Parts: sequence; structure tokens; C-alpha cells
Amino acid sequence: MAQSNRGRQDSGEHQYEEVSLIGKGAYGVVYKGRDLKNEGQFVAMKMIRIQNTEEGMPMSAIREISLLKQLEAYEHPNIVRLLDVRHTQSLGGEIQLKLVFEFIDQDLTTYLEKCPSPGLGPDKIKDLMFQLLSGVDFLHSNRIVHRDLKPQNVLISFDGQLKLADFGLARVYGFQMALTQVVVTLWYRAPEVILQAQYATPVDMWSCGCIFAELFNRRPLFCGESDIDQLIKIFEVRGRPIESDWPQNVSLPWNSFQAFPPRSVSSYIPEMDPVGMDLFEKLLTFNPHRRISASDALRHKYFKDCDIDSVRTTSSLSPTSTSESDSTDGRSDTPVSK
Repeated sequence: MAQSNRGRQDSGEHQYEEVSLIGKGAYGVVYKGRDLKNEGQFVAMKMIRIQNTEEGMPMSAIREISLLKQLEAYEHPNIVRLLDVRHTQSLGGEIQLKLVFEFIDQDLTTYLEKCPSPGLGPDKIKDLMFQLLSGVDFLHSNRIVHRDLKPQNVLISFDGQLKLADFGLARVYGFQMALTQVVVTLWYRAPEVILQAQYATPVDMWSCGCIFAELFNRRPLFCGESDIDQLIKIFEVRGRPIESDWPQNVSLPWNSFQAFPPRSVSSYIPEMDPVGMDLFEKLLTFNPHRRISASDALRHKYFKDCDIDSVRTTSSLSPTSTSESDSTDGRSDTPVSK
């Protein structure tokens, strides 16, 4: 970790001290920090620059952050906690948001890299998938689509608690200024997103399926280098979908792709048991209208030994609090974007 920012304090109330740089992404910079007003506990501070308007901070950004703060009341065990929000305004007309989260020192990518051979056992994989789907179910129940689920946004605490991070910020990111030339990975992106069709909550379920495979193989399942290459990688494994499942009004026609036959799941995830394969195939169903929901996935027979009532928190926020861009009633036919 870079240490160049050690000791530099937050402007304003000087509550948060930067300790080290964690990383830079397409949407901002993240620091490990220390809360000087709370016994010096470690926090994660995400800095996002957004373009100011004549009226001040965009209302959509305020709305998104307000929603994230309201979710805190539920303290869901599989959602990273947003502790504080600060903002400063620069002379150049930009607003810098500082989102302060609880600090968790590793993401799923790091966790899998550290895992000794031969890898995670089946019970641990089942536990992590159950936690992942519980967090996604909570978001969907509160009308939030993550839209960027990937191992880097799935955090694992020292005691094995899984927490989803970086959700609900799509509208905030829509106003960010370009910080780097980082290319956002396509590897966990649902086909309907790549094809620029309408999409909703099922996009997150596709990402969960990709992560499910990675828990077994400890490497990404589909490593495309472009939109078209990503779709080819998917079809090489899952088979080209039938023409009637192809979304309408998209630029890429169905017949522009080779008619790949589907491969058996055991050929590329050999350690997955048949019941897990059934769930996996329901998660990676091409047609989003037939893709399994988070709620139904939690009730799949793969999790028959898990106690759903002990972790599931689905109390919804009031309708007036829903995210404008990400609102959905949880059905696959409710579009979010195009």
C-alpha cells in the first residue's frame, strides 16, 4: 500500500486522518483512514469528485446518498456500513464527496488468492454464497440494483463475514469527472447489459452466478477483452441462446454469433455437486425473465441446511425513498436502464 498520504488530515472538522492509499478505481480513490473522534478506529474513505451545478450538488446524488444512509437503520449483516458523508467544494466548480465506510481489510479477490490449495471446501463456498445472496436479496427488496457486483466489491472480514460494498452509487457516479483511464471489467456483466438492452435486478443474479463459479475455480469464468469477446466467451461455455430469447432493438443481431452448443457444467466446474450445478444454471440463465431471483435462490435446495430466517432482512423502505435510476419492484421485466 502506498504511504504517501500518511498523517494528512481531513479538512473541516479534522475527524478523519488518511493512513494509506488502498486503491484507485474508475469512480474514485479509496483510503484507509482513522476516525480520530472514535478511539482511532479504522475506516475506509472513498473520495468521489462530481461536477457541481448552478444549484449546487445534483439532487440525484443527494437522493442516492440519502437512501444509503436510510439503509443503515437495518444494519444488515451482509451490507457494508456507511458511517458518514462529508463534502467539500473546490474553486473549479467540483464537489468532492467523502463517503466513510466501516473498514474491512480484504475483498473476495484477495481472500481467494490467499486461500491455500486445494481451495475452499464445499461448506465454506455454500456459506459465502448464502451470505452473498442474502445481501443481494436485501438490496433488491429495498429497490436497489447493485449493477457492478464483482469480487472486488465483495468484502470478507477476518471472521468470515461477507459484506457487499459500492452499491447504490450509480447515479452519483453518473456525475463524477473522469479520474483515470481504468476500464471497468466486463467479466461479471450480464449479457443484457453488454447488449445495452433494458435491465433490472436479474443483472445482479448473473454476477452472482459468475462469482459462484469463481469460488470453486479461484479464477474468473468469463474473461472477455471487449463487449463482443465477452459474449463469445459466455456462449462458448453456456451455448448460444435460442433466437426467441435474444433481446429486441439491440445493435448486435443473434445470427452474428456462432451457434456454440452448451457445455456441461462439470466440464468447467468439476468440483461443484449436482444440486449446486442446478442453482448455477438458474443464475446464468440467458433470458433475464427466467433467471432466478435472489429470494428464490435462497430457498433453493442447495441451501437446505441454511437458516434463511436468521439472516434475511427484507423490510422495505418507504416508496418515497426509492432510487430513481435503480428503482425496481424486483421483477425481471421492470427495466432500470437502457
